[in-house]
Amino acid sequence: MLKNYFKIAFRNIWKNKVFSAINILGLAVSMAACILILLFVSYERSFDKIHSKNLYRLDEVQKFEGMVAPQKVALSMYPMGPALKEDYPQIRDFTRVNSTKNLMLTVGEKKVELPDVLWADANFFQMFDYELLEGERGQVLKEPNTVVLSEKSVASIFGTENPIGKYVTHYGNDTLTFKVSGVMKNAPANSHLQFDALLSFSTIAKPDFLNNWGGNWLVTYLDLAPGTNVATLEKKFPSFLKKHMKNDGWKFYELFLQPLPAVHSKSTDITHDYINFQKFDQSYTYVFSVIALIVLVIACVNFMNLSTARSTGRAREVGVRKAIGAQRMQLAAQFLGESVLLSLIALILAVALVKLLLPSVIQFSQRQLDFSIFTHPLLLLSVVGGTIVIGIFSGLYPAAFLSSFEPIKVLKGTLIAGKSSFRNALVIAQFTCAVFLIIATGFAVMQLRFMMDKNPGFDKEQVVIIPLDSKSDRKYDALKQELLSSPFIAAVTGSQQRLGNNFHQTGVTFQENGPKRQITSSQVVVDPDYLSLYKIKLIAGRNFTSSPSDNAKTYIINKALAKELLKEEPTLTMETLIGKRFGFSGMDSLSTIVGVSEDFNFNSLHHKVETLCLFNQKDWSYSEISVRIKGNDTKKAIAAMQSTWNQLIPDQPFTYSFLDEHFAELYRADSQVSRIVGILAALAIFISCLGLFGLASYSAERRIKEIGLRKVMGASVAGIVALLSRDFIKLVLISILIASPVAWWAVSTWLNDFAYRIEIHWWMFAAAGVLAVAVALFTISFQSIKAALTNPVKSIRAE
Repeated sequence: MLKNYFKIAFRNIWKNKVFSAINILGLAVSMAACILILLFVSYERSFDKIHSKNLYRLDEVQKFEGMVAPQKVALSMYPMGPALKEDYPQIRDFTRVNSTKNLMLTVGEKKVELPDVLWADANFFQMFDYELLEGERGQVLKEPNTVVLSEKSVASIFGTENPIGKYVTHYGNDTLTFKVSGVMKNAPANSHLQFDALLSFSTIAKPDFLNNWGGNWLVTYLDLAPGTNVATLEKKFPSFLKKHMKNDGWKFYELFLQPLPAVHSKSTDITHDYINFQKFDQSYTYVFSVIALIVLVIACVNFMNLSTARSTGRAREVGVRKAIGAQRMQLAAQFLGESVLLSLIALILAVALVKLLLPSVIQFSQRQLDFSIFTHPLLLLSVVGGTIVIGIFSGLYPAAFLSSFEPIKVLKGTLIAGKSSFRNALVIAQFTCAVFLIIATGFAVMQLRFMMDKNPGFDKEQVVIIPLDSKSDRKYDALKQELLSSPFIAAVTGSQQRLGNNFHQTGVTFQENGPKRQITSSQVVVDPDYLSLYKIKLIAGRNFTSSPSDNAKTYIINKALAKELLKEEPTLTMETLIGKRFGFSGMDSLSTIVGVSEDFNFNSLHHKVETLCLFNQKDWSYSEISVRIKGNDTKKAIAAMQSTWNQLIPDQPFTYSFLDEHFAELYRADSQVSRIVGILAALAIFISCLGLFGLASYSAERRIKEIGLRKVMGASVAGIVALLSRDFIKLVLISILIASPVAWWAVSTWLNDFAYRIEIHWWMFAAAGVLAVAVALFTISFQSIKAALTNPVKSIRAE
């Protein structure tokens, strides 16, 4: 019997090639999309799952006077870990880390730069389960001046030699020599902590660090006892802060805990999150999953629509088989079998598509996705099982519908095909989803373009960033002078932090005529040419100068900070702030405000402009040089920079990056989201149009005699095309009416996450509707025009 079922199924597939191809192609494309999204989502949810302990990250909410809004930060204070462990028995242990970038290590004559290095407490490997290849977990970071290297770092520094017991040196303000005490496997790509080496924290820790309440400069992880009620523990943190912090400082902080797996996926609203590799918003993984499922459902709906639309074509088969004794369940099983067979054929094509597209997806997503379906039995079982479920879901209604035909009516030719209300509802559902995705994609693309194109208040084009360390910074003045002598370079400046990053915050003191006022502001130390190079506008006062009398004695504040300082006297102009006493809290004396700049977005456009002060202080060193290229001869400018660097700092490699690339990286996740949603929207439209094409083909075929008679009676080609298209276009228009308000709500909610966002206008929805109608009309027109151009004599004779 099964053999007979398969034989009939293959015959029907072959007989109805067009409709079979539409179903197989639609299912294959949607399955491939679902598999790729499943791989991406699974990878995202696998972050930090290798660790066995109940780990949490300790974060703060800072709410100082002078802030535009309270900020969640991924920072904590050095003494918090030991104090929390002592005060609360449910906190079993803690460990702390702090990052340093581009650390230069020297072994003999060999110099190697490690991009990502962490300072870590001695118990790091007892908290985290990273694989240690050499050394004991509790001992490798116990002693000062010890280092654990990754396999990659060992290979680059020592080659094939055994590094244990050997020494590496870092030359900076203080020369530090480290003994290699351990070797670990490279951190897995799905770990939010990425590092090339771990340095023992005890190397730099001092006893007075334990009294440094208020200094936020590292990340603390806690190991909680199983069954700990985290919410209850967090309620105790205010009293903890009040106990340990002096005066009223505790009032400016709140503490909260993040489960370790949530650090990667639920931290998009957390700033100063410097140690979080490929941070991504988990809510988008749900969005992708839902959209991929919608695309798959649209393909299943195609199968239902086309199967029921062509029901009269198989009515005689059902009637004959019922007349000779076939039961309804047997017929239903036959039709379900055909549906499952189509799904399995589609799966083969889908797997081929996934294999073909996976390298491009990996490159685009920057994720190490793996689709080794044949080496992972569980994955293979899941995919095949899912395909069978899809086949049953797609074929359930057609099987029930077709097997319900009464043999007497069929054989007498009195069977009425029935109304198409259900099929119309399915088409409306398909195009509602497709139109919704078109609108969502349009807004996502426009918002991303808005963020990329919006004037941030400074000029980031043609700016090259050269990183400095404590050693190369000593040559800053000579570097700047030599670089400015090049005809390919327009300007040079230095700073301690990079635009696009979270600038450090500090306490500042302001004194007008009365008592001193203490607030908090973002700050950056710059050289006198900073505003000139970045073309940041001044709205009051003057710029910095290179005069020794300006160095370490002058500040420029932004408009946001000026408003904060004047909020108690709003009638005063910003010019009144010029010459007022101002400076970092804790300094021996206050300096002077010499200028007020226009606000500029030193962070990404996800955040509002915070209060900011720029300090002209060359003696505190810079972490990078900004170089503006003159004209468009980038290659010659880079060559000039490299030549100057090699001449003045021959013992360190020359590295650089472009500032606009840095800003593009800031919006990488947003770009990925808009592209993925756009691709899924295109697939939804494509698969919906496949179904529409099939239904239009069937409609034209079923009405072939009517079309012939109309042409004989004088109907034009345009009139017939309009006749065949009218009903389908009505369904698309209904879809637009349903999708638009839903899309408006969804887009409005999504845009609320952006500090700067586009406006929602009616014409955007109208444009999406016009696009949907145009695509649908284009799809239908193929069959409509073909039917309208058919010779009416042949149509009537054939009928």
